[in-house]
Amino acid sequence: MNKDRRAKLADLQGKIEDLKSELESLRDEEQEYYDNMPENLQQGDKGQGAESVVSSMDEAISSLDDAISSIESASE
Repeated sequence: MNKDRRAKLADLQGKIEDLKSELESLRDEEQEYYDNMPENLQQGDKGQGAESVVSSMDEAISSLDDAISSIESASE
């Protein structure tokens, strides 16, 4: 791989890392929202919805980690 393409990959990797960081912050906010709910609300629709959102964000974060690893492997 030439220097230009390697630099573009590094730039993309940085952007993905930034997105991952933003997503982690949103996930943490949603988790805090859930954790601060009264227990009876945690068991209701709002609580289950918040849990589902946190789970989906965790999956997205994991996918971004995989993308970062793949880019690192490609640029070696």
